[in-house]
Amino acid sequence: MLELYLDTADVEQVARFNECLPVKGVTTNPSILANSGIGLNQVLPVLAKILGSDARFHVQVVSQTVENMVKEARQIAALPYDMVIKVPATELGLAAIKLMKAEAIPVLATAVYSAHQGFLAALCGADYLAPYVNRIDAMGGDGVGVVADLQLLLDRHRLACKILPASFKNTQQALDVLKLGVGAITLPVDVAEQMFGHPAVQPAVDQFTRD
Repeated sequence: MLELYLDTADVEQVARFNECLPVKGVTTNPSILANSGIGLNQVLPVLAKILGSDARFHVQVVSQTVENMVKEARQIAALPYDMVIKVPATELGLAAIKLMKAEAIPVLATAVYSAHQGFLAALCGADYLAPYVNRIDAMGGDGVGVVADLQLLLDRHRLACKILPASFKNTQQALDVLKLGVGAITLPVDVAEQMFGHPAVQPAVDQFTRD
């Protein structure tokens, strides 16, 4: 079954969408946490209470060396929640991913901008890959195309890794990657909201009410 995540640390929005959608968990990064004005240790207990014991949280390391990335990953993985460690898919990040997987730490390779970059992360054992769809588009590339190529590579080589596309500007981008059979997706709040926002819906409901 598809894993649906919200790309936010906004507690109120998570509670809102959890009431109407099967939210698996939350993805964060240092920028999201900084903008939310709340620390990881403060927000996780609140989110876990909202989403329940089966919730999964993706949290990114910020260290700049392989040794410190692994050390930080151990600390995050030791938290009393279902944690996945986000690691940038750089040369150092891939080295860290190999060491984390040797310790059976769940990993998401993030900041994926090309199919070959994501494929290498999958070969290193990453459990999830996060291609940045809209950021790739903004650079003149084809974000959905990268996801398609990456999904094909995973299927062709039978790698047990889920693509978790991120960075969306509109619902069409999200729909396009869902058509490819990805195993997970994370949506920013505004795009999740757009999915309810077809202009014909409310007038139809109002007409039904009047009738």
